[in-house]
Amino acid sequence: MTTATKATRAWIRLPSGRRLDLLAPTPFDWTDEDLATGLARTFRWGGHSIWPAPLSVAQHSLAVLALRRAAKPAATRAQLRRELLHDAEEGLINFDCISPLKPFLGEGFRALQESLAGVVATRYALPPWSAEEKKLHKKCDIAMAAAEAVYVAGWSQAEVRATLGIRAAVMETDPLVAEFGGTPWEPWPPEVAAARFLAALARLA
Repeated sequence: MTTATKATRAWIRLPSGRRLDLLAPTPFDWTDEDLATGLARTFRWGGHSIWPAPLSVAQHSLAVLALRRAAKPAATRAQLRRELLHDAEEGLINFDCISPLKPFLGEGFRALQESLAGVVATRYALPPWSAEEKKLHKKCDIAMAAAEAVYVAGWSQAEVRATLGIRAAVMETDPLVAEFGGTPWEPWPPEVAAARFLAALARLA
C-alpha cells in the first residue's frame, strides 16, 4: 500500500455519525456533543491514576477555565471560551500525548494538531493569543499539571519538580469543588465530565 493510499484513510467516525477527515478537517465536521464526549474519553497522564478512574481532558479543561476566571485581569467571554477549548483538538483525535513523547512523534503530528486547533478556533470564534494572555494561560495550565501530578498521578511534590521538571507550586484546593462539589481531585465519570463541559461551552457561546 502506498503512502498516498494510506493518507486517504484518515477518517474518524464520531458519536453523532459525522465523519472527520484528520488530513482535511473543516469547522463543520463535529457537533458540540461529539467534542465534549471526545474530551471526556481522552485521558491525562497517559490514563494512569491513583483513583479508580483516569482524569479526562474535559475535567482538566474546566479546571483551567476556573483558574483563569479567578485570575486578573478579568477575561472576556471569548477569552474564557478559548481557555475551555485550549485542548479541544485532543478530543477530536482522542489522544493527549504526554509532553516528553511529543518530539518523537515528529513534524507530521505537530502539523496535525495545529490544523485541528485552527478549525476549532474558526468554529468557535476564538481570538488569537497575545503574548501576555498566553503567558497567563500557561500559568494556569502548568499549575493544574502540578496539582494533577500529585493528586491524580501519584507523584510526590518533590518529584513534581525534580523528576517532571514542573516548577509551579502544588495548590491544595481543587478549583472545581466550589462549583461542582464532590471529592477534591477525584476524576469524574466520562458522562459527567462530558455533560459539565458541554454546559460550560453553551454558557460561553
